[in-house]
Amino acid sequence: MTDATGPTTPTAEIPGFHLYDTTLRDGSQQEGLTLSVTDKLAVARHLDELGVTYIEGGWPGAVPRDTEFFQRARTELQLTHARLAAFGATRKAGAAVEEDPQVAALVEAGTPTITLVAKSDLRHVTGALRTTAEENLAMVTDTVSYLVGLGREVILDAEHFFDGFLHDPDYTTSVLVAAHEAGAAVLVLCDTNGGMLPHQVTEIIENLSARLETAGAGDARLGAHTHNDTGCAVANAISAVRAGITHVQGCVNGYGERTGNADLVTLMGDLQLKMGMDLVPAETLAETTRISHAIGEIVNMPVTTRAPYVGASAFAHKAGLHASAIRVDPDLYQHTDPREVGNDMRMIISDMAGRASIELKGRELGFDLAGEPELLSRLAATVKQREAEGYSYEAADASFELLLLDELGQVPSYSTVESWRATSQLGRDGTLETEATVKLRSDAEGEHERKVAIAEGNGPVNALDLALREALRERHPEVDEFELRDFKVRILDAHHGTDATVRVLVRTSGRGLEFQTVGVGPNVIEASWEAIYDAYTYGLYKSGV
Repeated sequence: MTDATGPTTPTAEIPGFHLYDTTLRDGSQQEGLTLSVTDKLAVARHLDELGVTYIEGGWPGAVPRDTEFFQRARTELQLTHARLAAFGATRKAGAAVEEDPQVAALVEAGTPTITLVAKSDLRHVTGALRTTAEENLAMVTDTVSYLVGLGREVILDAEHFFDGFLHDPDYTTSVLVAAHEAGAAVLVLCDTNGGMLPHQVTEIIENLSARLETAGAGDARLGAHTHNDTGCAVANAISAVRAGITHVQGCVNGYGERTGNADLVTLMGDLQLKMGMDLVPAETLAETTRISHAIGEIVNMPVTTRAPYVGASAFAHKAGLHASAIRVDPDLYQHTDPREVGNDMRMIISDMAGRASIELKGRELGFDLAGEPELLSRLAATVKQREAEGYSYEAADASFELLLLDELGQVPSYSTVESWRATSQLGRDGTLETEATVKLRSDAEGEHERKVAIAEGNGPVNALDLALREALRERHPEVDEFELRDFKVRILDAHHGTDATVRVLVRTSGRGLEFQTVGVGPNVIEASWEAIYDAYTYGLYKSGV
């Protein structure tokens, strides 16, 4: 049972394998990542959906925002799977644990679990804490036993464990033994600097296990906390699991200071799909991609396209040779079924595309082209030719679908462009004035209506966008629901200087859609016009207009 200040009876240890997420504390130390209390509560709910065992909420007493988080969590956070943990340090050197304000803040946070960070590298004890080896052991024993006596489950994070073990294994082991004897439920081995390699992790844990057995602490539950400074955070965590640990810590999407913590999403996929561990139900694992991306949006750091398992490119195929094999059996070029983690296979259309790639991409878009060999050949040839001219269909699925519709004689036409132009001039007051004119004719049967629209904008591309909207609006008011979200310009053959070919990619969203179109031209305005015009054409078509 619990009350406003936490458990009044000892908190039972959680059996089985532990997935411990520290996104809200260690992850928020990433450069450029800042979480409000509302953000932290939203992320915590998603972590609970993901099925993690523990959610580390932050450091109460040390960070005011974290103190508020734990206060609000009591009434606003209803966890189904996870147990909330507060993070803090052992008592200060020379202080009584009952009088230490930081320890009091941990108690006041009201969480069933408290994670304590303790120095386990003797060099840090004498250099950073400026205390003795004996006093550091007493700090660990006093704080752990005090919190356990209050009914809290205590997890000990042995800071700089691996570096400390290489320096002085006897002392580092003694810190873990002291914590275990005081009642710590888990002893977490931290690669704080992220400098270990997988074989070192295995060797050190095997050595430690023998030492703990000798010290009478062979029954201690061990955990691992790994950082990615050598690019080995996930690999090191897996090595630790193979060496016998049953508790792993990490952050969703690999967030964290410097190069990040072990990516808990990747770890879950590896441990469950590759090592056969039963961590979460299959239906929960199938929500991984959605949850990973949802958290990315909350923290304003979207999931990288190349992220294992959940990235947009994780199951994307570009080469024609791959496509031919995938058409026979998708598993031939995929390490696992993307549906197991809620992702999907995706075909990328580029100058590498052959008929098999075109056929599979068409199937992905809802077109059955299996019995159309001539059409597939024409499309493949067209794609190769247009890619040679500068188009990039791998980044613009919408433009490829319009190309496919054109070959099928089904391309939608909402108007005929009579002309367009954009002009810029310097006003008398020194400001730059930009104006665009678009002239369209209706393509509706029996109609010959002509629409002329003029608009001013912040530069020629914005003016063209506004003028085109105005010209389309009367017959197709749906255009106002679309928004140009991103605009990228790439100069091709830059050695030609101002005479170079330009490629423009435009990302558009609206009416439940998000897509990219591409335009190529001798200058940025012509390329932009093509991409924008295709964007409205595609958006209206996909909206059923």
